[in-house]
Amino acid sequence: MPTSTRFAVAIHTLTAMAVSEGKPLRSEDIAYSANTGAVVIRGILSRLSEAGLTRSQLGAGGGALLAKPAEHIRLLDVYAAVEDTEFFSLHRTPPCENCAVGGNIIAAMQPSLDRARKALEDELSKVTIADIAAEVARLGRFSIPLLW
Repeated sequence: MPTSTRFAVAIHTLTAMAVSEGKPLRSEDIAYSANTGAVVIRGILSRLSEAGLTRSQLGAGGGALLAKPAEHIRLLDVYAAVEDTEFFSLHRTPPCENCAVGGNIIAAMQPSLDRARKALEDELSKVTIADIAAEVARLGRFSIPLLW
């Protein structure tokens, strides 16, 4: 599947905000938790903000916050906010229409790809950031201190 790591890091970012109990998080702290650069986090936060999933609190003690409750942020919303690609990419250039395979391959495989995309979208629409935060808590990782 032609995705980047933005989706996973965005889920990480939003989950960190969900467990921060309303405390704004700095991009540097989220970056440390996700083991990436603050610039990467700021780029993801920009996309999440444009999608209405996060907001910024300026000033001393400022940082990023969830723009709406974690139980209202579906993984499908996160995917749509941070990924630029379709679930499946097709040929970069159209296949040869004069070939029996090339002239029919897209029409032959498109129904299967559409069903797979729909199944993935259906699953991502069922899971929220609150669900992920609850699973993190269930796994008991909070015995390790939060960095914020």
